[in-house]
Amino acid sequence: MSYSLIVFDWDGTLIDSAGTIVECIREASRGMGLEVPERERASHVIGLGLHDSLRIAVPALPQERYVEFVELYRRHFRAREDGMQLFPGIRQLLEALASRGRLLAVATGKSRRGLERALEASGLKDRFTATRCADETNPKPHPAMLLELMRELDVAPERSLMVGDTSHDLEMAKGAGVDALAVSYGAHPEPALRALGPRECVASVEALRAWLEANA
Repeated sequence: MSYSLIVFDWDGTLIDSAGTIVECIREASRGMGLEVPERERASHVIGLGLHDSLRIAVPALPQERYVEFVELYRRHFRAREDGMQLFPGIRQLLEALASRGRLLAVATGKSRRGLERALEASGLKDRFTATRCADETNPKPHPAMLLELMRELDVAPERSLMVGDTSHDLEMAKGAGVDALAVSYGAHPEPALRALGPRECVASVEALRAWLEANA
């Protein structure tokens, strides 16, 4: 099977940010006097939409204080943002895929503002043909982001591949009728990823590149 469109998640798949996101959720919880979620629970919500993330990670947070929590989280995140880097080998992987004529896209739980800032900082803004963010359509695991990207780029589901590090990415792909490739070096553990039946689950960028070279 060869794919025309390869859609990547951002945090934990292309950029080494999952640990930072977890710490920022925990710091914001601590700062608001809430129970600090365990790292596993905070990690689980990475990639979800805002309301689903907060409902799961900090269930004691009243909805009327969501904005306050998000502002505190963003303050912690922005303070650490400059230290986050692409996983080694990702830039070269994307260049190789583009040179083979593959359309590249991003489907992320980030806000549009956050993704644009990250694309500029990483120098990858021109590498992707299209992108979708959680604040401009239905967030993961709803299939909307993938369905919209395929429609925009005129690519059929059977010619599309979703690459991500969370069960939310894989559930989104399943809902859109798209094959998925899981990476276990990000937010979610390998058993949880494999349980959702991706075509493969790889443990490194090197293995990701090898799989894509052989199958995409």
